Amino acid sequence: MPIRPVRNKDATGLISLIERCFSEYPGVVVEPDGIDADLRAYATALEQSGGEGFVLEQDGQIVGLVSGVLLSGARYQLKRIYLDASLRGSGMGAKMLRLIEGRARTCGASSIELWSDTRFERAHRFYVREGYAKTGATRELGDLSESVEYHFTKTL
Repeated sequence: MPIRPVRNKDATGLISLIERCFSEYPGVVVEPDGIDADLRAYATALEQSGGEGFVLEQDGQIVGLVSGVLLSGARYQLKRIYLDASLRGSGMGAKMLRLIEGRARTCGASSIELWSDTRFERAHRFYVREGYAKTGATRELGDLSESVEYHFTKTL
């Protein structure tokens, strides 16, 4: 399956992918007119923040997304990673994660971090398997989903 850079015209596909992923968690919703407004022109939003993103396509449908951005110093943040349920366990999630970790190294980052909703337990197991550690920090987003997120980090 080809992985390619995200484009602004991917908005509908990105929102659909994330809606499918969120549908597994009662009360979790995508807010394309709120907290997730960057998805409407995601390539531009990432470019403006110095980040980049990639999508995985299958039969013309976006089935995976990974993106990240260099933060201050040598820190890099995994912004988003989503994979369609039909591909989980296939190794594609790890492949997408390694892609963005490689981009982080290219930017000179020595660590990568991410925030993940406390309800996304399967994702947390994936992050731990991939060498990430929960730091103990949390944050509330104040969104419609009433999200509280855990912070994870990994030394590159």
